[in-house]
Amino acid sequence: METDPEALPKTLLITLTGTDRPGVTSTVFGTVAAFGVEVLDIEQIVLRGRLVLGVLVTAPRDWKALRDAVQRVAADLDMQVEVDRGTGDNRRRPEGRSHVTVLGTPLRPAAMAAIAGRIADTGANIDRIERMARYPVTAIELHVSGADPDRLRRMLSEEAARQSVDVAVQPASLLRHGMRLVVMDVDSTLVQGEVIEMLAEQAGCLDRVREVTEAAMRGELDFEESLRERVALLEGLEAAALDRVHDALTLAPGARTLVRTLKRLGYRFAIVSGGFAQVTDRIAADLGIDFAAANELEVADGRLTGRIVGPVVDRAGKAEALRRFARQAGVSEAATVAVGDGANDLDMLTAAGLGIAFNAKPVVQRAADTAVNVPYLDAIVYLLGISREEVEAADALEGLVTPAPPLPR
Repeated sequence: METDPEALPKTLLITLTGTDRPGVTSTVFGTVAAFGVEVLDIEQIVLRGRLVLGVLVTAPRDWKALRDAVQRVAADLDMQVEVDRGTGDNRRRPEGRSHVTVLGTPLRPAAMAAIAGRIADTGANIDRIERMARYPVTAIELHVSGADPDRLRRMLSEEAARQSVDVAVQPASLLRHGMRLVVMDVDSTLVQGEVIEMLAEQAGCLDRVREVTEAAMRGELDFEESLRERVALLEGLEAAALDRVHDALTLAPGARTLVRTLKRLGYRFAIVSGGFAQVTDRIAADLGIDFAAANELEVADGRLTGRIVGPVVDRAGKAEALRRFARQAGVSEAATVAVGDGANDLDMLTAAGLGIAFNAKPVVQRAADTAVNVPYLDAIVYLLGISREEVEAADALEGLVTPAPPLPR
């Protein structure tokens, strides 16, 4: 049933623009207060020292006197002002509210135009836009209402591929603000490269192992069978090779920042790997990871036997580990975030409340809730509503902050 326009409250929208300075907002509200109005909504942003302040208030009987008073204040502040009289407040549509995060390096106007166009095509509205980061990637978050999040995700995923940007769509909910569990793959996600290939290089069988690895990651081979085949090729390799591989590993850019930032907020972390516990357990200890699951290589007389001890952590095993760790952490599966890149991560990504394909194979990107194709693992914090400025402010308290690079001229 449509609302009778005559029944809606008469309102005034006051919009001021100009150079930002201390006291502008208090001055405006001090002027408005004299007219006995009710504040219905406020939005204020500052871009490169320019202030845009929007205030929605109930309209007094003598609304023109309020308009004239605000215009005098704006003139004194050397600002521009518009006062629009209308009806209704600023209630957003209750259904289909989503957070849409756009990542680009760089983020170009044409890409934003295309993304905004697809949002409009769904009949949705962009209620608010804010910047989450400007380096090392540009991250923009749009608050969208009026569209089914799943339909919005499908449309924007296709447009993101055309525009060479990353777009994440998440339903607006309290889960985004609560404690969550982040479960990450290790090889080519948390760390650069594949541990088994590094071991194979020392064993002199890299080419053969790499062939089997790539086929397994594409989903062309059963993971357990392929893993046992590759491990068999390592028979006789001295166990000290595991230490050398661990010492040679390089974390993905932003990995420490991601873990450090989210643990400050009470998040729990887990790593689940089709690799080897002799390496992943040390990574977990180094980063303060709460839970870890991986395969264990059998060692006898200081050398690898070419066998695995116990059941294999495969595609299904990763999803089961996510569920197990969620129970241990005391969070629901809906409050989990999974990050991975290969076909053996698919069940884990599907089981999680938010599945993120990180620089992943095409089959994984299509199946995940969202894809991140920038090389910085800490870009994930922007998907969780955390800005770069907030990360740096927290780091500054511990003396860890790195100055932002200058803006391009």
